[in-house]
Amino acid sequence: MEKSISSLVVVLKRRSWPALATFAAVIGGAVAYLVFAPSLYRASAQLILDDRRVSVSELGRDLTQLPAGVPGGPSPLAEQAELVKSVPILERSLAKVFPVPQNKLTTKKFSKGLRVKIVPATNILVISYQTQDPILAAKLVNAVSQTMVEESAEQIRKEAANVRKFLEKEVPLARQRLQQAEVVENKYKQATGLISFADQSKSLVDSLATLEDQEGALFAQLQETRSRDASLREITTTKSLGNAYASIRGGQDEQLQKLRTKLADLQTQIATTRLRFTENHPSLILLLQQQQALNALYNRELASLAPGDRAISPNHVASDPLSQDLTSQLIGNHIESLALENKLKVVQSLKANLQARLAQLPIQQQPLTVLTRQQEEAAASLKLLQSKLEEARIAEAQLVGNIRIIEEAKPPTSPSFPKPALVLALAIVVGSVCAVGVVLLLEATDNTIHDTSEAEEILTKIPMLGTLPSLPTTALSLEAAEGFLDDIALVEPYRMLLKTLEFRSSKKLRSIVISSTKSGEGKSVVVSHLAAVCAMLSRRTLIIDADLHRPMQHKLFNLPAKPGLSDAIAKQRSLLNAVQIEDIENLSLLTSGESHPRPSQLLESEAMKSLIADATENYDFVIIDTPPLSVSADAATLGRYTNGVVLITRPSFTIKDFLKKAVSELTQNRIPILGVVVNGMAVQTDKSYRYLSRPVKHSTPARDTVNSGNGSRNRQ
Repeated sequence: MEKSISSLVVVLKRRSWPALATFAAVIGGAVAYLVFAPSLYRASAQLILDDRRVSVSELGRDLTQLPAGVPGGPSPLAEQAELVKSVPILERSLAKVFPVPQNKLTTKKFSKGLRVKIVPATNILVISYQTQDPILAAKLVNAVSQTMVEESAEQIRKEAANVRKFLEKEVPLARQRLQQAEVVENKYKQATGLISFADQSKSLVDSLATLEDQEGALFAQLQETRSRDASLREITTTKSLGNAYASIRGGQDEQLQKLRTKLADLQTQIATTRLRFTENHPSLILLLQQQQALNALYNRELASLAPGDRAISPNHVASDPLSQDLTSQLIGNHIESLALENKLKVVQSLKANLQARLAQLPIQQQPLTVLTRQQEEAAASLKLLQSKLEEARIAEAQLVGNIRIIEEAKPPTSPSFPKPALVLALAIVVGSVCAVGVVLLLEATDNTIHDTSEAEEILTKIPMLGTLPSLPTTALSLEAAEGFLDDIALVEPYRMLLKTLEFRSSKKLRSIVISSTKSGEGKSVVVSHLAAVCAMLSRRTLIIDADLHRPMQHKLFNLPAKPGLSDAIAKQRSLLNAVQIEDIENLSLLTSGESHPRPSQLLESEAMKSLIADATENYDFVIIDTPPLSVSADAATLGRYTNGVVLITRPSFTIKDFLKKAVSELTQNRIPILGVVVNGMAVQTDKSYRYLSRPVKHSTPARDTVNSGNGSRNRQ
């Protein structure tokens, strides 16, 4: 977070002048607008869309009632707001203010200056008009308000008249429909005999409930008689009702009773005779014959008593009173059971009839219900239309609207436009936005490096060797080196760069190549001043100006260009004879020498490689100045013969893409890169060291003064 804020502050500082110029231009435009803009006055009135106005008729209240607003649907208040600016309203309003036609203020111009605002969460409209004449503004707004009130009342009266005309046609038709419905309903009632569905349904349901109760009671009695019948049959051993009847008659008949008595006496005699005689004895045989004759007679008499000439067994004759009584009960119970069964059948038949009638009743009622409903609807419709007709006549006679004036417009005393505070506030906001936009635009279009952090972000695998300060004009040339070497604030960054190179090198540092991505980044100045600091530290230092395209070292030291590098390579001179000794102790310079039409041919030769080897043997530290990488491949060629290449960058000048490309090409070609230096930054040395530095002597600049950093580009 702190890093982001710090980066933002740096960007704002860097682009402060364009941002301030943009902001000042916007503020100046706002002030000029306030000075020359004419003053306008705005008058306003308030109308309310009121649905609680008193009306005698209910229809009148309905016509003035506001419809409920639906989200996303039409709004009555919004409709009135649009109606205010309609041409008819504006024409009637202008006619009230200007009885005589005039061409100065047309409806189009009037509409442009007229404003209508809806007060949130209310039914209030605010109508305002702005013009240079405050009295005219108030008159026009009041005319519009009065026109809206009149228009509302007229619209309601017109709607009431339309409703009245419609109802006068509909009432006779509704009366005719009612009469037709009554006739159809009466005919259906006469045809079906259906008078009242509810009463008839209740009567049938009650009768059905009574029959169901009777059916239940009869069924219970029948079960009881059947149970009693089964018990009596089991006791009397009677299989049929006819046998039971014959059994009773046989038991009660006097003739049969006498025969049973004779048979009993005869049975006794037979038993006594058998005790006295054998079975073949004539007396026993006679008695047996008599018994057989009496049995035959008894059976004939008993058979004559059985119904349907069905004989019964003598053993089943109810001869005793108990048997006769039980058999009589069996017969009576059977007769009772038959009677109950007949009653139950009658009740069930009546019940089925009632159920059929009850089921048929809704079917008959359905058409009647439809007819009754049609008749009731026709009657209600007729009644409603008659009442609405009377209400429409009353509403038409009234002049009641749903808009009223709650505040009339008064001539304003102070101008409403322009508002200085608002204009200046907007100007500040717009100016700030434009200033930020300018900063962002400049940052977006600027593809150069601005500080060390940006270089580190781009070159993640290449070490940053340090930053070098912007040199004053008097310290660019080293003809009189005391002005530079005596200023600790300028010397220490170069000394720190030298120590960083030594500390980070895996082996003893003897020779380096210094180059840049393009011309103007100050590499030649860095070469000369780094060599001067190295010589100051008692190291035999040699500068080789290998930039044969645009040599600069002889200019920085105010020395002749030849003899130099081209002469030494061409074997015209030895290295030590071609070197020029500078006034700075331990510092020597091999200038570019005589210009050559093919400089790359010299640098690619074996002689150049041998020269660098001789230089590293005779000097403690060799610094080679080469052309920019975007111009020539000399830096890559010579980098193979030295400990590595140092790239010089310059804030707000070095293009990021150029730097990436240069580093990528050197890396791919396996040229050792010692690191990157940011040149032309503000002095980084602590201010406490400044008391040690002596004032810089002002010397006459070299014939070709070269700037490094502040403003002018370094010529190389």
